[in-house]
Amino acid sequence: MVKIKDIAERCGLSIASVSKALHGESDLNPETAKRIREIAAEMGYIPNASARLLKTKRSYNIGVLFVDETSSGLEHEYFSAILNSIKDEAEKHGYDITFISHHFGHDHLSFYEHAKYRNMDGVIIASVDFRDPEVVQLVDSEIPTVTIDYEFNDVASVVSDNVQGVKDIVNYLAEMGHKRIAFITGDDTSVTQKRVASFYKTCAENAIEVNDEYVKKGRYHIPKISGEATRELLSLKERPTVIMYPDDYSLLGGITEIEKHGLRIPEDISIVGYDGIKLSRLLRPIITTYVQNSTEKGITATKKLISLIENPKITLADRTLVSGRLQQGETVRSLK
Repeated sequence: MVKIKDIAERCGLSIASVSKALHGESDLNPETAKRIREIAAEMGYIPNASARLLKTKRSYNIGVLFVDETSSGLEHEYFSAILNSIKDEAEKHGYDITFISHHFGHDHLSFYEHAKYRNMDGVIIASVDFRDPEVVQLVDSEIPTVTIDYEFNDVASVVSDNVQGVKDIVNYLAEMGHKRIAFITGDDTSVTQKRVASFYKTCAENAIEVNDEYVKKGRYHIPKISGEATRELLSLKERPTVIMYPDDYSLLGGITEIEKHGLRIPEDISIVGYDGIKLSRLLRPIITTYVQNSTEKGITATKKLISLIENPKITLADRTLVSGRLQQGETVRSLK
Protein backbone atom coordinates (compact mmCIF):
# COMPACT_ATOMS: atom_id res chain seq x y z
CA MET A 1 0.00 0.00 0.00
CA VAL A 2 1.31 3.41 -1.02
CA LYS A 3 1.93 5.71 1.95
CA ILE A 4 2.32 9.47 2.19
CA LYS A 5 6.01 8.90 2.95
CA ASP A 6 6.45 7.11 -0.40
CA ILE A 7 4.80 10.00 -2.26
CA ALA A 8 7.00 12.52 -0.44
CA GLU A 9 10.16 10.66 -1.51
CA ARG A 10 8.96 10.48 -5.12
CA CYS A 11 8.14 14.22 -5.17
CA GLY A 12 11.25 15.26 -3.26
CA LEU A 13 9.09 17.12 -0.77
CA SER A 14 8.35 16.91 2.92
CA ILE A 15 5.69 14.59 4.33
CA ALA A 16 3.90 17.67 5.71
CA SER A 17 3.64 19.25 2.24
CA VAL A 18 2.28 16.05 0.70
CA SER A 19 -0.23 15.69 3.53
CA LYS A 20 -1.47 19.25 3.02
CA ALA A 21 -1.95 18.67 -0.70
CA LEU A 22 -3.84 15.43 -0.23
CA HIS A 23 -6.09 16.96 2.41
CA GLY A 24 -6.86 20.05 0.36
CA GLU A 25 -5.28 22.55 2.76
CA SER A 26 -4.91 26.01 1.25
CA ASP A 27 -1.48 27.07 2.53
CA LEU A 28 0.39 25.36 -0.32
CA ASN A 29 1.24 26.51 -3.83
CA PRO A 30 -1.68 25.39 -6.08
CA GLU A 31 0.66 24.08 -8.80
CA THR A 32 2.68 22.12 -6.25
CA ALA A 33 -0.48 20.67 -4.71
CA LYS A 34 -1.78 19.67 -8.14
CA ARG A 35 1.53 17.94 -9.00
CA ILE A 36 1.50 16.04 -5.71
CA ARG A 37 -2.07 14.79 -6.28
CA GLU A 38 -1.22 13.72 -9.83
CA ILE A 39 1.80 11.73 -8.66
CA ALA A 40 -0.25 10.20 -5.82
CA ALA A 41 -2.86 9.07 -8.35
CA GLU A 42 -0.15 7.59 -10.61
CA MET A 43 1.25 5.63 -7.65
CA GLY A 44 -2.21 4.30 -6.77
CA TYR A 45 -2.52 6.09 -3.45
CA ILE A 46 -5.79 5.43 -1.63
CA PRO A 47 -6.61 7.66 1.36
CA ASN A 48 -7.14 5.87 4.66
CA ALA A 49 -10.46 6.94 6.18
CA SER A 50 -9.34 6.23 9.74
CA ALA A 51 -6.13 8.19 9.29
CA ARG A 52 -8.02 11.08 7.73
CA LEU A 53 -10.44 11.11 10.69
CA LEU A 54 -7.52 11.36 13.12
CA LYS A 55 -5.87 14.09 11.05
CA THR A 56 -8.87 16.28 10.18
CA LYS A 57 -11.33 15.29 12.93
CA ARG A 58 -13.84 14.67 10.14
CA SER A 59 -15.26 11.43 8.75
CA TYR A 60 -16.45 13.03 5.50
CA ASN A 61 -19.67 11.15 6.09
CA ILE A 62 -23.06 12.91 5.93
CA GLY A 63 -26.12 11.31 7.48
CA VAL A 64 -29.50 11.42 5.77
CA LEU A 65 -32.59 10.90 7.91
CA PHE A 66 -35.46 9.77 5.73
CA VAL A 67 -38.47 8.04 7.25
CA ASP A 68 -41.50 7.55 4.99
CA GLU A 69 -44.63 6.01 6.51
CA THR A 70 -46.11 5.28 3.08
CA SER A 71 -43.01 3.26 2.08
CA SER A 72 -43.03 4.97 -1.30
CA GLY A 73 -40.32 7.56 -0.67
CA LEU A 74 -37.32 5.96 -2.35
CA GLU A 75 -39.50 5.05 -5.33
CA HIS A 76 -41.36 8.36 -5.42
CA GLU A 77 -39.91 10.65 -8.08
CA TYR A 78 -40.08 13.80 -5.95
CA PHE A 79 -38.15 12.33 -3.01
CA SER A 80 -35.78 10.28 -5.14
CA ALA A 81 -34.76 13.48 -6.96
CA ILE A 82 -33.95 15.12 -3.61
CA LEU A 83 -31.98 12.12 -2.37
CA ASN A 84 -30.06 11.67 -5.63
CA SER A 85 -29.09 15.32 -5.69
CA ILE A 86 -27.89 15.09 -2.06
CA LYS A 87 -25.76 12.09 -2.98
CA ASP A 88 -24.32 13.68 -6.13
CA GLU A 89 -23.52 17.00 -4.47
CA ALA A 90 -21.96 15.33 -1.42
CA GLU A 91 -19.70 13.22 -3.62
CA LYS A 92 -18.55 16.33 -5.51
CA HIS A 93 -17.21 17.65 -2.22
CA GLY A 94 -15.63 14.34 -1.17
CA TYR A 95 -18.35 13.22 1.23
CA ASP A 96 -20.20 9.92 1.50
CA ILE A 97 -23.80 9.64 2.66
CA THR A 98 -25.27 7.13 5.10
CA PHE A 99 -28.94 6.65 5.90
CA ILE A 100 -29.73 7.00 9.59
CA SER A 101 -31.99 4.39 11.14
CA HIS A 102 -33.10 2.99 14.48
CA HIS A 103 -31.46 -0.36 13.94
CA PHE A 104 -27.90 -1.58 14.13
CA GLY A 105 -27.96 -5.35 13.93
CA HIS A 106 -30.26 -6.45 16.71
CA ASP A 107 -29.68 -3.30 18.74
CA HIS A 108 -31.91 -0.24 18.84
CA LEU A 109 -30.14 3.08 18.51
CA SER A 110 -31.68 6.52 18.61
CA PHE A 111 -31.14 8.66 15.52
CA TYR A 112 -28.57 10.68 17.47
CA GLU A 113 -26.77 7.55 18.69
CA HIS A 114 -26.57 6.17 15.16
CA ALA A 115 -25.17 9.47 13.87
CA LYS A 116 -22.54 9.49 16.62
CA TYR A 117 -21.69 5.82 16.09
CA ARG A 118 -21.00 6.50 12.40
CA ASN A 119 -19.00 9.66 13.23
CA MET A 120 -21.24 11.69 10.95
CA ASP A 121 -19.99 15.21 10.31
CA GLY A 122 -23.53 16.47 9.75
CA VAL A 123 -27.09 15.41 9.02
CA ILE A 124 -29.73 16.29 6.43
CA ILE A 125 -33.30 15.53 7.54
CA ALA A 126 -35.33 15.02 4.37
CA SER A 127 -38.55 13.36 5.51
CA VAL A 128 -39.67 12.39 9.00
CA ASP A 129 -42.13 13.15 11.77
CA PHE A 130 -40.42 16.29 13.00
CA ARG A 131 -42.32 16.09 16.30
CA ASP A 132 -40.68 12.76 17.15
CA PRO A 133 -38.60 13.26 20.36
CA GLU A 134 -35.68 11.41 18.76
CA VAL A 135 -35.70 13.83 15.84
CA VAL A 136 -35.77 16.77 18.27
CA GLN A 137 -32.86 15.21 20.17
CA LEU A 138 -30.83 15.00 16.95
CA VAL A 139 -31.70 18.55 15.91
CA ASP A 140 -30.80 19.91 19.35
CA SER A 141 -27.47 18.09 19.43
CA GLU A 142 -24.02 19.41 18.53
CA ILE A 143 -24.15 17.75 15.10
CA PRO A 144 -24.61 20.28 12.25
CA THR A 145 -28.08 19.78 10.78
CA VAL A 146 -30.10 21.00 7.81
CA THR A 147 -33.82 20.26 7.51
CA ILE A 148 -35.82 20.09 4.30
CA ASP A 149 -39.36 21.48 4.27
CA TYR A 150 -39.45 22.07 8.02
CA GLU A 151 -38.17 24.90 10.20
CA PHE A 152 -36.72 24.68 13.69
CA ASN A 153 -35.39 27.68 15.57
CA ASP A 154 -31.66 28.21 15.01
CA VAL A 155 -31.40 25.30 12.55
CA ALA A 156 -30.62 25.72 8.85
CA SER A 157 -33.47 24.75 6.56
CA VAL A 158 -34.26 24.52 2.86
CA VAL A 159 -37.94 24.81 2.05
CA SER A 160 -40.15 25.06 -1.00
CA ASP A 161 -42.09 28.29 -1.26
CA ASN A 162 -45.40 26.56 -0.54
CA VAL A 163 -47.20 29.86 0.07
CA GLN A 164 -46.29 31.13 -3.39
CA GLY A 165 -46.99 27.76 -4.97
CA VAL A 166 -50.61 27.63 -3.80
CA LYS A 167 -51.02 31.32 -4.53
CA ASP A 168 -49.95 30.78 -8.14
CA ILE A 169 -52.40 27.88 -8.50
CA VAL A 170 -55.41 29.74 -7.05
CA ASN A 171 -54.67 32.88 -9.05
CA TYR A 172 -54.53 30.81 -12.23
CA LEU A 173 -57.82 29.08 -11.40
CA ALA A 174 -59.43 32.45 -10.75
CA GLU A 175 -58.16 33.72 -14.10
CA MET A 176 -59.77 30.68 -15.72
CA GLY A 177 -63.10 31.67 -14.17
CA HIS A 178 -63.32 29.09 -11.36
CA LYS A 179 -65.20 30.07 -8.19
CA ARG A 180 -65.99 26.65 -6.70
CA ILE A 181 -62.50 25.45 -5.80
CA ALA A 182 -61.98 22.33 -3.68
CA PHE A 183 -58.72 21.52 -1.89
CA ILE A 184 -57.68 18.06 -0.67
CA THR A 185 -54.84 18.74 1.78
CA GLY A 186 -51.94 16.59 2.96
CA ASP A 187 -50.81 15.41 6.39
CA ASP A 188 -50.91 17.88 9.26
CA THR A 189 -47.42 19.36 8.82
CA SER A 190 -45.98 22.85 8.54
CA VAL A 191 -46.01 22.42 4.74
CA THR A 192 -49.76 21.73 4.78
CA GLN A 193 -50.43 24.55 7.21
CA LYS A 194 -48.68 27.05 4.92
CA ARG A 195 -50.53 25.73 1.85
CA VAL A 196 -53.94 25.88 3.53
CA ALA A 197 -53.35 29.41 4.85
CA SER A 198 -52.24 30.53 1.40
CA PHE A 199 -55.31 28.87 -0.14
CA TYR A 200 -57.77 30.79 2.05
CA LYS A 201 -55.83 34.06 1.73
CA THR A 202 -55.57 33.91 -2.07
CA CYS A 203 -59.21 32.92 -2.44
CA ALA A 204 -60.17 35.97 -0.37
CA GLU A 205 -57.95 38.20 -2.51
CA ASN A 206 -59.86 36.95 -5.56
CA ALA A 207 -63.28 37.43 -3.89
CA ILE A 208 -63.81 33.66 -3.90
CA GLU A 209 -65.90 32.31 -1.01
CA VAL A 210 -64.59 28.98 0.25
CA ASN A 211 -67.21 26.36 1.02
CA ASP A 212 -66.01 24.43 4.09
CA GLU A 213 -67.25 21.22 2.47
CA TYR A 214 -64.74 21.80 -0.32
CA VAL A 215 -61.70 21.46 1.97
CA LYS A 216 -60.91 17.80 2.73
CA LYS A 217 -58.13 16.29 4.81
CA GLY A 218 -55.97 13.88 2.87
CA ARG A 219 -52.52 12.30 3.01
CA TYR A 220 -49.48 12.89 0.86
CA HIS A 221 -48.65 10.17 -1.69
CA ILE A 222 -51.69 7.98 -0.94
CA PRO A 223 -54.02 7.87 -3.99
CA LYS A 224 -56.67 5.81 -2.19
CA ILE A 225 -57.35 8.53 0.40
CA SER A 226 -57.49 11.24 -2.26
CA GLY A 227 -59.86 9.02 -4.21
CA GLU A 228 -62.19 8.75 -1.21
CA ALA A 229 -62.09 12.53 -0.70
CA THR A 230 -62.84 13.01 -4.40
CA ARG A 231 -65.88 10.73 -4.09
CA GLU A 232 -67.21 12.89 -1.25
CA LEU A 233 -66.70 16.06 -3.30
CA LEU A 234 -68.44 14.62 -6.36
CA SER A 235 -71.44 13.58 -4.24
CA LEU A 236 -72.14 17.16 -3.11
CA LYS A 237 -75.30 18.79 -4.42
CA GLU A 238 -73.21 21.63 -5.81
CA ARG A 239 -69.92 19.98 -6.59
CA PRO A 240 -66.73 22.00 -7.20
CA THR A 241 -65.62 22.89 -10.69
CA VAL A 242 -61.98 22.14 -9.86
CA ILE A 243 -60.16 20.00 -7.29
CA MET A 244 -56.65 20.74 -6.01
CA TYR A 245 -54.68 17.68 -4.84
CA PRO A 246 -51.82 17.51 -2.30
CA ASP A 247 -49.42 15.96 -4.84
CA ASP A 248 -49.36 14.45 -8.31
CA TYR A 249 -49.24 10.87 -7.02
CA SER A 250 -52.35 11.38 -4.86
CA LEU A 251 -54.05 12.98 -7.86
CA LEU A 252 -54.06 9.56 -9.55
CA GLY A 253 -56.60 8.39 -6.99
CA GLY A 254 -58.77 11.36 -7.91
CA ILE A 255 -58.57 10.55 -11.62
CA THR A 256 -59.69 6.98 -10.96
CA GLU A 257 -62.70 8.16 -8.95
CA ILE A 258 -63.65 10.80 -11.53
CA GLU A 259 -63.58 8.16 -14.27
CA LYS A 260 -65.77 5.87 -12.15
CA HIS A 261 -68.38 8.62 -12.12
CA GLY A 262 -68.29 8.79 -15.91
CA LEU A 263 -66.88 12.33 -15.88
CA ARG A 264 -64.32 13.77 -18.27
CA ILE A 265 -61.25 15.87 -17.44
CA PRO A 266 -61.37 18.84 -17.93
CA GLU A 267 -64.73 19.02 -19.75
CA ASP A 268 -66.79 17.99 -16.69
CA ILE A 269 -64.37 18.76 -13.86
CA SER A 270 -60.88 20.27 -13.63
CA ILE A 271 -57.98 19.01 -11.52
CA VAL A 272 -54.63 20.39 -10.31
CA GLY A 273 -51.70 18.51 -8.77
CA TYR A 274 -48.53 19.50 -6.92
CA ASP A 275 -44.84 18.51 -7.30
CA GLY A 276 -44.54 18.31 -11.08
CA ILE A 277 -43.20 14.76 -11.26
CA LYS A 278 -42.37 13.36 -14.72
CA LEU A 279 -45.61 11.37 -14.77
CA SER A 280 -47.58 14.63 -14.82
CA ARG A 281 -46.20 15.31 -18.30
CA LEU A 282 -46.60 11.76 -19.58
CA LEU A 283 -50.29 11.39 -18.74
CA ARG A 284 -52.91 12.57 -21.20
CA PRO A 285 -54.21 15.13 -20.73
CA ILE A 286 -51.01 16.69 -19.35
CA ILE A 287 -51.58 17.50 -15.67
CA THR A 288 -51.82 21.09 -14.52
CA THR A 289 -49.51 21.13 -11.48
CA TYR A 290 -47.02 23.18 -9.52
CA VAL A 291 -43.48 21.97 -10.27
CA GLN A 292 -41.21 21.89 -7.23
CA ASN A 293 -37.49 22.15 -7.88
CA SER A 294 -36.61 19.04 -5.88
CA THR A 295 -33.12 18.72 -7.33
CA GLU A 296 -32.25 22.28 -6.33
CA LYS A 297 -33.52 21.60 -2.81
CA GLY A 298 -31.17 18.63 -2.41
CA ILE A 299 -28.19 20.51 -3.82
CA THR A 300 -28.85 23.60 -1.68
CA ALA A 301 -29.29 21.54 1.51
CA THR A 302 -26.03 19.67 0.89
CA LYS A 303 -24.03 22.83 0.16
CA LYS A 304 -25.46 24.49 3.26
CA LEU A 305 -24.56 21.52 5.46
CA ILE A 306 -21.01 21.25 4.14
CA SER A 307 -20.56 24.97 4.77
CA LEU A 308 -21.80 24.49 8.34
CA ILE A 309 -19.31 21.63 8.77
CA GLU A 310 -16.30 23.32 7.22
CA ASN A 311 -16.97 26.98 8.05
CA PRO A 312 -19.13 26.98 11.19
CA LYS A 313 -18.09 30.45 12.33
CA ILE A 314 -19.21 32.25 9.17
CA THR A 315 -22.17 30.13 8.01
CA LEU A 316 -25.64 31.25 9.08
CA ALA A 317 -28.19 28.66 10.17
CA ASP A 318 -30.90 30.39 8.18
CA ARG A 319 -33.82 29.48 5.94
CA THR A 320 -33.43 29.16 2.17
CA LEU A 321 -36.56 29.34 -0.01
CA VAL A 322 -36.57 27.38 -3.27
CA SER A 323 -39.09 28.56 -5.85
CA GLY A 324 -41.02 26.43 -8.31
CA ARG A 325 -43.23 27.16 -11.31
CA LEU A 326 -46.76 26.52 -12.48
CA GLN A 327 -47.16 23.93 -15.25
CA GLN A 328 -50.47 24.94 -16.81
CA GLY A 329 -51.05 21.60 -18.50
CA GLU A 330 -54.40 20.57 -19.95
CA THR A 331 -56.55 19.62 -16.97
CA VAL A 332 -58.11 22.99 -16.14
CA ARG A 333 -61.04 24.13 -18.26
CA SER A 334 -61.66 27.82 -18.88
CA LEU A 335 -65.11 28.80 -17.61
CA LYS A 336 -64.98 32.26 -19.13
